[in-house]
Amino acid sequence: MEFDINASDGATIITVQAARIDAAVAIRFKDLMQEATDGLDGRIILDLTQVDFIDSSGLGAIVASMKQLQPGQKLELASLNTNVDKVFRLTRMDTVFPIHNDIRTAVSSHAG
Repeated sequence: MEFDINASDGATIITVQAARIDAAVAIRFKDLMQEATDGLDGRIILDLTQVDFIDSSGLGAIVASMKQLQPGQKLELASLNTNVDKVFRLTRMDTVFPIHNDIRTAVSSHAG
């Protein structure tokens, strides 16, 4: 699993370069998120454009990543496909994370 990390208009965009976030990669995902967010300030937007599938372990890894953030950091999600969006809505995690339709909307939103 790899991430692309870019800064844009006061936000850091972390793009997941994988089709799945599941039990097989959940621990690695959480560790990579810890490394990627260490030392950042402000909004962190997790771009899930390439993610087609997420299971409960993957969901747990994203929640754990949010919980390990430092004060002043905020995790937002963007570009969820239909299946991934459904998981967040069924588990009511859409009430925990700001979810944006796409990266452009996420970056232009100053919800943080």
